[in-house]
Amino acid sequence: MTVDQALAFSIVMGMMALFVWGRLRYDLVALLSLLAAIAAGIVPPERAFSGFSDDIVIIVASALVVSAAVGRSGVVERVVRLFGPHLTTVYRQIAALVGSVTVMSGFVKNIGALAMLMPVAFQVSRRTGTSPSSLLMPMSFGALLGGTVTLIGTSPNIIVSRVREQTVGQPFEMFDFLPVGASLSILGFAFLLFGWRLLPKDRKGTVSMDAAFTLDGYTTEVSVPKESPATNITVKALEDLSEGDVEVITLIRGTKRRFDPAGNSVIKPDDVLILRGEPSALERVVALEKLTLIPHENLKDRDTPSDDIGIMEAVVTPDSELVGYSAGQLKLPDRHGLDLLAVSRTGRRIANRLRAVKLRAGDVVVLQGNLTAMPETLGELHLLPLAERDLRIGRKGSLVPLAVLAVAMGLVAFSIVPVAVAFFGAAVTLLLTRSLSLREAYDVVEWPILVMLGALIPVSDALRTTGGTDLIAGWLSQTATALPAYGALLLLMAAAMAVTPFLNNAATVLVMAPIAAGFAGNLGYNPDAFLMAVAIGAACDFLTPIGHQCNTLVMGPGGYRFGDYWRLGLPLSVLVLLAGTPLILYFWPL
Repeated sequence: MTVDQALAFSIVMGMMALFVWGRLRYDLVALLSLLAAIAAGIVPPERAFSGFSDDIVIIVASALVVSAAVGRSGVVERVVRLFGPHLTTVYRQIAALVGSVTVMSGFVKNIGALAMLMPVAFQVSRRTGTSPSSLLMPMSFGALLGGTVTLIGTSPNIIVSRVREQTVGQPFEMFDFLPVGASLSILGFAFLLFGWRLLPKDRKGTVSMDAAFTLDGYTTEVSVPKESPATNITVKALEDLSEGDVEVITLIRGTKRRFDPAGNSVIKPDDVLILRGEPSALERVVALEKLTLIPHENLKDRDTPSDDIGIMEAVVTPDSELVGYSAGQLKLPDRHGLDLLAVSRTGRRIANRLRAVKLRAGDVVVLQGNLTAMPETLGELHLLPLAERDLRIGRKGSLVPLAVLAVAMGLVAFSIVPVAVAFFGAAVTLLLTRSLSLREAYDVVEWPILVMLGALIPVSDALRTTGGTDLIAGWLSQTATALPAYGALLLLMAAAMAVTPFLNNAATVLVMAPIAAGFAGNLGYNPDAFLMAVAIGAACDFLTPIGHQCNTLVMGPGGYRFGDYWRLGLPLSVLVLLAGTPLILYFWPL
């Protein structure tokens, strides 16, 4: 072992130790590892920051933007909602939710697919009484399995494709992962359909910020455009779409008003509805039924860039000049650049149009305006801003994100453009079409993950350039000399699966994929099967909440503890090892 190899191994082992220790965040650990590699001389200064321009970073960031746009379009929720009345048992709920997230994860980054369907899982849980702890971990594991189906489903596949290009001159194509990934996804889905019983029951998840607001519900005012799906349906049908979470308080048609309209009252185009409900429920109804918030009309003549327009909640204090006046009387849009979108008032139901509601001290209002100027404006009006919540009342559903995603997938599938270009183009297109604002795009991009990837790429490459990967491949080769091809492949997949909980799946592949290529070369085998084994092993982290973001994402809401992941994850890991090895050998012969 040379000095440079010893330094490379020491840095990687120290990095793994810091990951396990957990006191420093993973992106900081990656930056420290890069700094140490530069100081040790195993990463040349001119190559130190090459990782931040790597295609992997662009693909992951773009995929997150595309996923967020698809999730916020409301289309996925509308499709799942069609099956809601049939999800009466846990088995049906598991089948629908895990099946949906597994299929979606092949075409949308798996954490994005999981984030889209988690709100649906909570709705199903609330309606049927099923504990979220029975649903969320199977959904997370389904998302991990689904990510193995295509090139863009999960980061390990993208990284392994890059290593294959460096090794044999040709990357993996979009659907090269399909035969093995789809087979494992079907087997895993069948296991999760019954394996959920291994999980603890009735665990209570962490309380969200939304739950901290003990409000009686917001009142907002919407108009019904001609193209809205809500036209010519009854009031009861509209309320049923929200599963009872939104109530139609008043129906206004021309000069006629119906307070507490009958359930069989038919909604007509250009009707004005006064709705009452929680922000998330109002958001769903407004988006899915393509309703228009009345105050939005005031934004048309503003000079404020649309990306700077946002929503904040505030409490009306006794000293506020709003007390005793309505938004119409105060001319909020003209004088202060604010639109009143909704009002919540404890102890009284609001049935009047918003511009006519006289505000009181203690009212909670939802205001829309220029986010840059809004804090100062709220101070001038003596309004107390509440803690920030992700409010998107007024966003309309759209098929544009799905169409853009389909085009990007087609361009990649037919090898017209590279993955990075296709998804970068998709992200830019979605920003241009206002499917996602720039502010929202910056919010959804997980910068710590990108920083970790950018920093670890040159560090992991240092193992290769110093000959460290060849050295490890030699050790593994000696271990595997007495093993058949099946055993050698199983050994490598198990090694990747064992390292992932401590490194992070992307970091695992950055370290293990070059080793796998060298390992296969030493044994005289085709490297494809071994690279595929690393991708599957790194993607299928079912043992801890820290190896993959999907598992981390469900830990708090599901009320899981660290050891809960072993209950369901260990047998699933064994299934993947035993079934994945022959599947890889069959589709990627040595």
